[in-house]
Amino acid sequence: MFDFFVATLTVAGIYGLMALGLNLQAGVSGLLNFGHIAFAGIGAYGTGIAIQAGWSPVAGAACGVLVAVLLGWCIARLGRQLASDYWGIATLAIAEILRTVATNEDWLTGGANGIAGIPSLFDSLGRPWSALAFLAVVLVVLAGFALLARRLANGRFGRALRLMREEPQLAVCMGYDLRQLKSHAIMTGAAVTALGGSLYAHYMSFAGPDYMIAAETFLLWTMLMIGGLGNTAGVLVGVLLVQAAYALVPFAKDYFHFSSDLAGAIRLGLIGAILLACLLWRSEGLVPEKLRKIP
Repeated sequence: MFDFFVATLTVAGIYGLMALGLNLQAGVSGLLNFGHIAFAGIGAYGTGIAIQAGWSPVAGAACGVLVAVLLGWCIARLGRQLASDYWGIATLAIAEILRTVATNEDWLTGGANGIAGIPSLFDSLGRPWSALAFLAVVLVVLAGFALLARRLANGRFGRALRLMREEPQLAVCMGYDLRQLKSHAIMTGAAVTALGGSLYAHYMSFAGPDYMIAAETFLLWTMLMIGGLGNTAGVLVGVLLVQAAYALVPFAKDYFHFSSDLAGAIRLGLIGAILLACLLWRSEGLVPEKLRKIP
């Protein structure tokens, strides 16, 4: 039971990092990025490839973050004339292209089998201290980036992003470069998400193309919509609620003795019901974004 609780918190913390990266893009900036999980996949693969090459975990994480930031820069400059919805579809296509490349390039990514044998960060400590040390690292990193995200969102940069989201023409009239703001938002979110992907690779000791399936992006979107788009605390609440729903289903399976297939369906149905309830009665999320209004 203790190991299960630690594992649940660890995964929740890693998804919290990824969700914070998406929130900076979608919640604060209003960018419909449907391929966000590609940044996490790049972080995981960067770590796996670097470890295979004999590099340190820090160097592997840095490599993944740099490649994800470069991809974010390219995505930000993709189709300057595209409307927001078409741009979102384009990001989804890019993520699928990257997943396909990862599946087929055996020499670099291990193909469909992925990259196995990625060491955990604290294997030498033994159980349960290795799991607790890893959880501590995840929580410290999550807390640090949550504070940073809140500071960015409430500062001048965050106000500029919200102005771009709500009144882009007014932002241009006030001298803001929308392409630069868009680039900075995506690149910052990409860096945070890639770091989460790197930690996930160490935790699972594996990096594979399944990390970049579209369903993972929409899971992050679900966390944001339940918790509250644009609000750092809301994002964390959404992550905890969705992860708690995921964790409770196995207990229900053992208690009511239903099949694994039914348990998977119940898990998806439960998340869908929570999301639907929020959309109907709390459309802005459980912890909605608070905007300062000038009287």
